[in-house]
Amino acid sequence: MKIIELKTPYLIFLANETRDGFVKTGHGIVEWRRTLCEGQLRLEGGTIDLGLPSMTIKDAVETNIGSLIIGTASIGGGIPDAWIDTLEDALLKGIDIVAGVHNHLKDVPRLREAAARSGARLVDIRIPPENIPVGNGRKRTGRRLLTVGTDCVVGKKYTALALEKDMKGRGMNVDFRASGQTGIMIAGKGIPIDAVVSDFVSGAAELLSPDNDADHWDIIEGQGGIIHPGYAAVSMGLLVGSQPDAFVVCHKANRMYIDGWDNFVLPTIQEVIERTVQIGKLTNAAIRCVGVSVNTSQLNPEEREKYLDDLSKEIELPCVDPLKDGTQEIIDHLNNEFNNK
Repeated sequence: MKIIELKTPYLIFLANETRDGFVKTGHGIVEWRRTLCEGQLRLEGGTIDLGLPSMTIKDAVETNIGSLIIGTASIGGGIPDAWIDTLEDALLKGIDIVAGVHNHLKDVPRLREAAARSGARLVDIRIPPENIPVGNGRKRTGRRLLTVGTDCVVGKKYTALALEKDMKGRGMNVDFRASGQTGIMIAGKGIPIDAVVSDFVSGAAELLSPDNDADHWDIIEGQGGIIHPGYAAVSMGLLVGSQPDAFVVCHKANRMYIDGWDNFVLPTIQEVIERTVQIGKLTNAAIRCVGVSVNTSQLNPEEREKYLDDLSKEIELPCVDPLKDGTQEIIDHLNNEFNNK
């Protein structure tokens, strides 16, 4: 049984999209894995530009593109009829099609038939691999860090990617482990944890971060929120299976209520730390928080500096906005805590 793995390099499919907010997947891949992206493909009327060379399917074949990745998110998550000719052409030329939309590629007859003829793959990111085992809780070699959130959409993926980038910049042995559809496209492999049957979530997390060298860090992309009325289940399964030595709490400044559940007050960062340690001790008694990542996009520079400084004094841990400040303070604390132990 293998985790999802994508063929590189990528051609980002932008269709005829004109709204930048509907191309978050494409933007994320280019921002974090520019070296894997060879070009972009737009249909007539499309205006979004990711700064990549424009390509046709013919160009893609000549460039040995491995995967055409759908970088847009249409309303309803479907695959419009206007896309089919282009996607079919790519498949017939041997290029894999990769999508994280709610409707599955394999359910489109023309795409399924084209893939069968050429041998190219239809990669639906939101379908987990088969035969995932139940978690066993066995202690694994190597080190692991998990990003956890006070809520959804607070920067767990971006924090994990920023940590990987900054740790690699310091010569550390580290890899980002993707647990969501966009993260998988960025990393080139992973498991969509929120699509796994609940009994097997911890087992999937174990597969996501297997045994490794003693000095190696897996930075695991978190999902949901450990104190969340809708998504706590996936967060807990991922936590137990990840067996993290360390975790970073992710938060959005000034958010007061669970997003979309306005009758639930957002938990405090300290509450999330305590709950994560309590549950995480099941598979790693030495689990500890090493920092807090805060999305401060709604604060001005003076407010941001004071907010992070006050929070750091309150929590007694480094608190940063990774997209503005980097993650060096958290990495320093991580190294001091573990010091190659």
